[in-house]
Amino acid sequence: MSEIILLIDDDQSLRRVTEYNLTAKGFNVVTAASGAQGLEYFETSAPDLVITDVKLGDMNGLDILAKIKKDAPDIPVIVMTAFGSIEMAVQAMNKGAFNFITKPFDRETLILSCKKALELRRLRSKTKLLANEINRLTGTKGIVSASSVMKELLETASRAANSEATVLITGESGTGKEVLARLIHQNSPRSNGPMVAVNCAAIPAGLLESELFGHMKGSFTGAIKDRKGHFQTASSGTLFLDEIGELATDTQVKLLRAIQEREVQPVGSERLESVDIRIVAATNLDLQKRIAQGKFREDLYYRLSVIPLFIPPLRDRIEDIPALTTHFLKKFDAPQDVIFSHQAQEVLKAYQWPGNIREMQNIVERCIILRKKTVIEPEDLQLIVNESSAATFTPFIPDKGIALEDIEKSYIIKALEKAGQNRSKAARLLKIPRHVLLYRLEKYKI
Repeated sequence: MSEIILLIDDDQSLRRVTEYNLTAKGFNVVTAASGAQGLEYFETSAPDLVITDVKLGDMNGLDILAKIKKDAPDIPVIVMTAFGSIEMAVQAMNKGAFNFITKPFDRETLILSCKKALELRRLRSKTKLLANEINRLTGTKGIVSASSVMKELLETASRAANSEATVLITGESGTGKEVLARLIHQNSPRSNGPMVAVNCAAIPAGLLESELFGHMKGSFTGAIKDRKGHFQTASSGTLFLDEIGELATDTQVKLLRAIQEREVQPVGSERLESVDIRIVAATNLDLQKRIAQGKFREDLYYRLSVIPLFIPPLRDRIEDIPALTTHFLKKFDAPQDVIFSHQAQEVLKAYQWPGNIREMQNIVERCIILRKKTVIEPEDLQLIVNESSAATFTPFIPDKGIALEDIEKSYIIKALEKAGQNRSKAARLLKIPRHVLLYRLEKYKI
C-alpha cells in the first residue's frame, strides 16, 4: 500500500503532468480540481501528503493549508503558486506548510520535496508510537523478581530478545505477560522501532482481519478509506499479539501465512505486501487443550512457540512479594517511612493471589491511600485476610490440651485426601504456597 499524495490544482494540464510525474516515481496520487473537492478527498482518502495550489477557483490554498493543519497537524502540506512572493512564502510557512514551491518548477525539485515531506511523516508516526509506548511504561522499569524461577525466566527472555524468533508467553491473567513482551522488545535489535500491542480478544471477529492486515477503501461497509493494519504499523519493530488463543480458526490460517511468509494481504486488495516485524504472542489459555478441542491450529502453535516462556503465578513465587511491595510503594509515591510490617508481609505471602501482580498492585495502592499509620499492619489488609480465610469455624480444644502440630498434620492429611494426593491442589485448599506444603510433608514425615 504505497503512500498517498493528494494533489489539489484547478489547472487541468498542470495537474495531469504533475500526477504523471509523481505516479512514475511510485506514489499513489489522488487529484482534486477544486478546493472543496480537495477537502472532501482529504477526508475520504486519508493522504500522507497534500500538495495544493494557492490560487484555486473556489477558495484560497492557504485556507486549505490552515484547515488541514488544524484537523491533522501531522500531515505535511506543500504549497505551490505561480505568483510567488517572499511575503506569501512566509505566510505559508507560518501556517505550517512543509515547503513553498514557485511555478514553474522542475520535476526533480517537486519529487525531492515530496520524499522529504513523506520521510518527515514517517518519523512523526514512529515518534508518536514510541511516545505512546513510553506513556504506557510510565512507572514500570521492568519485571521485579527475587525468586530463582523468575531470574531464570528473565535470563531466557534476555537471550530470546537478541534473536528474531517468535516468542509465546503463557501464564495466568495479571502475571505480567505484556510487561515481559515489552522487556523483550526493549532489549532487542528492534528497540528503536515501535512495539504495537493488539488484544485479539477485544476486537470483534469480523474486524480482526482488517485490524491486523489493513483494508482498501470500499472493501466492506464502513471502509471509507484505505487503512494500514497493525502488521504494517509495526514495521521495523515488534507486534505483540495478546490473547492469541481467542483467535477464530479462519483468522489463524491467515495469521500463520503472514508469520511464515512475512507478507500480508489487506482486505479488498489483490496485492501481497512485505512486512518487517518480530512477533511476540501471549495467552492465558491452555493452547494444547484447545488444539485437542479443535479450537487452535497445531501448526500455528508450533510457529508461535519457537521460544516458549511461562510466567508462574504469584502464589508459586512468594519470594518476590517483599520486592514487589517495595516496588509498588515507590511507584505510587508513598512516603519513605511507609512500609509493610513483617506480619503484613506474612499475610501477603499466605494469600493465593487469583489476580496475580495486577491484584497486588491494586491492594498496595489501596493500603497507601487508606492506611492509618506509616506501618501497614494485617488489619489494613482485612479484605484479603477475609478472602484467604477458610470457612468460619469455632476451634475446639479439649481439657487435656492438644498439640498444634497434630492439628496442622491432620489438616494436611485431610487436604491431601480431598485433593486426591495432588500436592499443588492440596496447597491451594490449605491456602499456602506449594513449597510450604512440601516443607511440612517432610517435617511430619507424611
